[in-house]
Amino acid sequence: MILPGWTISELQKKMEAGELTARQLAVLYLERIDSVDKNGPRLNSVIEVNPDALNIADTLDMERKAGKIRGALHGIPILIKDNIDTHDRMQTTAGSLALEGNFAGKDAFIVKQLRKAGVLILGKTNLSEWANFRGRRSVSGWSSRGGLTRNPYALDRSACGSSSGSGAAVAANLCAAALGTETDGSIICPAQTNGIVGIKPTLGLLSRSGIIPIAHSQDTPGPMARTVADAAILLGALTGVDVRDPVTGPGKKRTLSNYTKFLRLDGLKGARIGVARNMAGSNPRIIKIFESCIEVMRQLGAVIVDPADVPNFDKFGKTELEVLHCEFKADLNKYLKSLPAQARVHSIQDVIGFNEENKERVMPYFGQEHMTTAQAKPSLSDKKYRAALAKNQRLSRKDGIDATMRKYKLDAIVVPSGGPSWVIDLANGDAINWEVESTSPAAVAGYPHITVPAGYIFGLPVGISFFAKAWQEPTLIKFAYAFEQATQIRRQPKFLPSADLNI
Repeated sequence: MILPGWTISELQKKMEAGELTARQLAVLYLERIDSVDKNGPRLNSVIEVNPDALNIADTLDMERKAGKIRGALHGIPILIKDNIDTHDRMQTTAGSLALEGNFAGKDAFIVKQLRKAGVLILGKTNLSEWANFRGRRSVSGWSSRGGLTRNPYALDRSACGSSSGSGAAVAANLCAAALGTETDGSIICPAQTNGIVGIKPTLGLLSRSGIIPIAHSQDTPGPMARTVADAAILLGALTGVDVRDPVTGPGKKRTLSNYTKFLRLDGLKGARIGVARNMAGSNPRIIKIFESCIEVMRQLGAVIVDPADVPNFDKFGKTELEVLHCEFKADLNKYLKSLPAQARVHSIQDVIGFNEENKERVMPYFGQEHMTTAQAKPSLSDKKYRAALAKNQRLSRKDGIDATMRKYKLDAIVVPSGGPSWVIDLANGDAINWEVESTSPAAVAGYPHITVPAGYIFGLPVGISFFAKAWQEPTLIKFAYAFEQATQIRRQPKFLPSADLNI
């Protein structure tokens, strides 16, 4: 049977009608992974499949038969990024050989939420090693444990990162949806580059406990799916206050368990949408697609404020890195220290040493400059770090996104999500050469950001981004859904050897 790109709601209806069971569905996706990911085009997006997937599916089928339906995700196969702990027979390694054989002692909080919702965790996805925070000339989608993930639209093109495997797997229909994580761009870039929907939530909406960290001031997990509706369904299942992650406490009253009520066809009617021209770059192909998106929103009843430039969006690059390096050392050391005694590494210094001792396998293409820089940083009480963090938050929030939204009385800001995927270059690293800056302001501010397919350049996907102030996920989902349903832009990948430049 050829596996169609069913939505989560369609899959649920088929199981309710008895046309499919969770086991049959799991088998279909596992066969798809085998034929597309491991053989055939060899996307290499799945680092490991769950050896207990079919047994779990049987249990979920028995529950359904007994009348116990946990909700919209009961029996739905989801893939999760390999930096998220699962207390099962799957490893959690961040793609690093230094963590090979690491079996988590407990589920990450968001994994507990998924299991409670009846999700079938089908496997784990490959990623840019250490979530793309190891070397300065990294290759997105490559890890020493998992190898190289490729883009399903053109196999010689990057799947971006660091949630490369999640983005490629969703696009290639290897799962119903997936989880990614982001510090700055790691959900948005692979989502837009692989032609899918990605939601980077407000910092604190979703717990980070049990996730291998980069930086607590920016890290967050988030859903990646083929439709806005599927991403909204998955987002609702992930929320909840977690005592292991205090940042989830303040947003208790803002947290929702159901975001599907914001899926409105008229969601853009009367909305004030600001166009961040200063973040959009000047690539004529990207701008042409962007202009057509703006016109669609106008026709859907949105009030377009153009331009509505975001000040200071490019003024915190150096201080952002300062914060990331300092927090990476503190946060990763804390995670590694918690590993059992038999683990290979228990500190960032241990990881650096392991990488040097195994550099032929671990560092054949790029080094570990981010790790060595982080190791040399002082503690989080350091004045330079604290000043950098304060500057970043001021420039991205009060003197950035907040200022723009207040000045123009906006409901959201739009900008192109990025440009088409670049050719994979193992010798030189990523060659991201577009001029668009979509991710850093929302990432540094800790504000929500959603990307939706917007068009194609030589058959390669590009997206459009909606972002706003904290806790505005309902608003952004409403806008993104109205745009998506009016345009229906997304098309299935064809696994071409390379981009068709004659399109």
